[in-house]
Amino acid sequence: MIGGLFIYNHKGEVLISRIYRDDIGRNAVDAFRVNVIHARQQVRSPVTNIARTSFFHIKRSNIWLAAVTKQNVNAAMVFEFLYKMCDVMTAYFGKISEENIKNNFVLIYELLDEILDFGYPQNSESGALKTFITQQGIKGQHQTKEEQSQITSQVTGQIGWRREGIKYRRNELFLDVLESVNLLMSPQGQVLSAHVSGRVVMKSYLSGMPECKFGMNDKIVIDKQGKSGGTEDSGKSSGKQSIAIDDCTFHQCVRLSKFDSERSISFIPPDGEFELLRYRTTKDIILPFRVIPLVREVGRTKLEVKVVIKSNFKPSLLAQKIEVRIPTPLNTSGVQVICMKGKAKYKASENAIVWKIKRMAGMKESQISAEIELLPTTDKKKWTRPPISMNFEVPFAPSGLKVRYLKVFESKLNYSDHDVIKWVRYIGRSGIYETRC
Repeated sequence: MIGGLFIYNHKGEVLISRIYRDDIGRNAVDAFRVNVIHARQQVRSPVTNIARTSFFHIKRSNIWLAAVTKQNVNAAMVFEFLYKMCDVMTAYFGKISEENIKNNFVLIYELLDEILDFGYPQNSESGALKTFITQQGIKGQHQTKEEQSQITSQVTGQIGWRREGIKYRRNELFLDVLESVNLLMSPQGQVLSAHVSGRVVMKSYLSGMPECKFGMNDKIVIDKQGKSGGTEDSGKSSGKQSIAIDDCTFHQCVRLSKFDSERSISFIPPDGEFELLRYRTTKDIILPFRVIPLVREVGRTKLEVKVVIKSNFKPSLLAQKIEVRIPTPLNTSGVQVICMKGKAKYKASENAIVWKIKRMAGMKESQISAEIELLPTTDKKKWTRPPISMNFEVPFAPSGLKVRYLKVFESKLNYSDHDVIKWVRYIGRSGIYETRC
């Protein structure tokens, strides 16, 4: 397992050093600094082997986190632990910076003692850790026996991510479906590659120990319902309205055995905000915008560019924060821009025309025309024409994902599914959304 954990600043100075096993010496600290942080060539691989010792590292702004081991460990598990450690530190003191780490170094050592035991990851759920490790240090001296037993059962029990006895006046659930759509399109409008990576983020303010059931328009579930002679509703929702999920990962609270057998997502949610699942789809993606570029070279000193964008969603919906970046050659001397909607500006430092539109309704189109003056050059190389990129935000899920139901059951307390106020929001954003010109 993990032999030691080191946290460095951008200069290579050690901020936190914790060794868990005897096979890791103090010289490992210097080995990573010399061979990775101060290396002459940039080290691209996140795993580095130095003298039969493996270093797994991630970087957060100017801070390096490195886990070191001499054993043949599961690399994915080590990286999962490092990312979880970052999440825990962020939950406690916000941004991971040198100043914050120095100000909270006692707290970090307390967390490391709790999260890792002899190099084996233990409880890394920030909600559970906060019940007994606070900004003031470890709780315990002024607690009643009942409170101490509650903490013990939460940390060692089956449900480590939620404590008992939580009470709210209003039981509420907030669900956000956040998607990032990525596209590469040819100048002729052919989709070369497209995929959606999404997250379902939940905020739960529920009393007691509720059992939640979450359902979405997953193709496998809907096909199963159709075969078993499902209701009219399931028949209607099959076909185009169901989506094929390529892969998904769940929060630890989800009962995986039930998902494997019934494809139902049932769980006891942590209190507050958490990420329920991540998923990825590649089929039947709704592309919110189509970019149609037209570039014409007039001699060697002039370029004429015309770009049309078309929105491809319901007219009742509004896209926001639209930004189109049209690249220009390096030898551009001047640009004249005419746009129908929004504001456009040539940014010489970025070699691009940036066109911004605040809002745009569905099934609309807008265009921009530009005349680009070029300086004569001796370089015979043709301009490579980088792709036109686009940023936007739309109020729907481009993958077509829909929340079919979200049910809450609580047997001990007297409230039912109807008493819970539920909010569902869909947000689709551009990832790398490019069209070649």
